[in-house]
Amino acid sequence: MNKDELKGKVEKAKGYVKEQVGKATDDPDLEAEGTGQRVAGAVQENVGKARRKVGEAVKKVGDAIKD
Repeated sequence: MNKDELKGKVEKAKGYVKEQVGKATDDPDLEAEGTGQRVAGAVQENVGKARRKVGEAVKKVGDAIKD
């Protein structure tokens, strides 16, 4: 797991909490803010996963070239 994946997971969790608090307090603005934060966190997490997979692929190619 890289830093983008970790930051994305944290943002998703914070967004989820805001969403739930917004629902519980009947605050649609807070709920919408939480939804946006959760979605942004998911995007960041997916970017991190993609970067990691590209890095792994590059490493495999490099290892294959060495052999």
